[in-house]
Amino acid sequence: MLTGALAGCGGGTDDKPGKQAQTSAAAPSSATPASTAGGLPPLPASLTSQRLEWKRCKAPEGGSAPGSAWRCTTVDVPLDYAKPDGDTIGIALIRKEARDKGRRLGSMLFNFGGPGGSGVSILPRAAGSYGSLNTRYDLVGFDPRGVAASAGVRCRTDREQDSTNRKIDMTPDTAAEEAAFMKDGAAFGAGCERRSGKVLPFVGTTNAARDMDLIRAVLGDRKLTYFGMSYGTELGGTYAHLFPKNVGRTVFDAVVDPTADTVGHARNQTTGFQRALENYLKDRGQDPKAGTRRIAALLKRIDAEPLPTGTDRELNESLAITGIVLPLYSKSSWPTLTQALDEAEDGTGSMLLQLADSYNGRDEKGHYDTQNHSQRAISCADTTARPTAAEARAIVPEFAKLSPVFGPFLAWDTAGWCADWPVKGEHDTPEASAPGAGPILVVGTTGDPATPYEGARKMADELGEGVGILLTNKGEGHGAYGGSSCVTSTVDAYFLDGKVPADGKTCS
Repeated sequence: MLTGALAGCGGGTDDKPGKQAQTSAAAPSSATPASTAGGLPPLPASLTSQRLEWKRCKAPEGGSAPGSAWRCTTVDVPLDYAKPDGDTIGIALIRKEARDKGRRLGSMLFNFGGPGGSGVSILPRAAGSYGSLNTRYDLVGFDPRGVAASAGVRCRTDREQDSTNRKIDMTPDTAAEEAAFMKDGAAFGAGCERRSGKVLPFVGTTNAARDMDLIRAVLGDRKLTYFGMSYGTELGGTYAHLFPKNVGRTVFDAVVDPTADTVGHARNQTTGFQRALENYLKDRGQDPKAGTRRIAALLKRIDAEPLPTGTDRELNESLAITGIVLPLYSKSSWPTLTQALDEAEDGTGSMLLQLADSYNGRDEKGHYDTQNHSQRAISCADTTARPTAAEARAIVPEFAKLSPVFGPFLAWDTAGWCADWPVKGEHDTPEASAPGAGPILVVGTTGDPATPYEGARKMADELGEGVGILLTNKGEGHGAYGGSSCVTSTVDAYFLDGKVPADGKTCS
């Protein structure tokens, strides 16, 4: 997702890059005890020895209950790992057991990104893509702390969010628009503090990674088998850094650059979305530079005069940009983008508004999910950066040169996201070095708009020699597993048989 507005068992081998492991480790007989890492106090037995009671799943908010093959439970974790005997919160889990129980390898934990994505909600919908893995692994999804059923953060009402989308210009052109933009960002943070102040200081990625190790231990796995997508790669990198000896077979797909700070992520995404837009235009037989200029001109017209949509809502520039972003995540959605842009050129914004609503988690009744709330809370708990309006304004020309369509939006986003945030951030950039960990397969797609390919190479380097194994997918879209048969078969061979591909392997 956009920066700020964004998107088990069986250990690896000790093979160096370029070698293949020919055998897999047997399923562990007992779990490695959970720890907190980082010199924090040990966890009490009441947490490390808790037994899980799996029950029929209830329907998540705004969704429907999964099928009978799924079971749900809750794991208790410390609210504050510095005070492990203090207050706890529940982390919601969902599981589909391995089909071949005689050859079961253990549990596979998933995180689908965001931050703020609900694994309890997403995994049952996505599980069809992981059927081969489900033969020997229990598929396990979870809502990270601060998300949905795991003490989910809430910051504003549906009416307040609609008002923001209608009134606030996310690419302010005047002093008045700029002041309103910054005021809205501060109001969002104040709303989070009013409604979720108790958990707000503790929803960062480091604590979520500690939760993952407790989940691993309570599930009974000696090492963590993990599949992380998008932000899930940052979470996985944090886990690998904290618990390198507990890293089992692990795959990162659509990889976040761990070396980028807030402005760096925005710059990366400006480059990535512009690259995807140009690839889309070339695929449509259009000159990418001329096509970019035409779309940028359309956005300027919409900024001056929002488009009607056939409802009481108009399409403004900010919503139009969001609507353009969503179809760039997958090449299969490019025809939809063509239809939406053609409609907008003809003076109607209905399709782009529908796409923006889908991206923003707004349903037909005007109800928003809370992923955006959780995403901002987690991101701002992680980063120390608090760019000012002046700092954002200063980088607009650079970003506009990179992309006249997405650049100004993403430049201003750096300031609006954590404006006057009530909680201090943890670091400038996350730490992902993991000496002593088993091999981690890092999958980067050359046309990925949201997490550009360059980040995969940097993640592999950060993880360390013999740990980060780069797999390049020459293609389009945000994520490669399930879209590329070569990537899918390589990942399956690693998870199921322990076969580590050569570092630098390319799928095309």
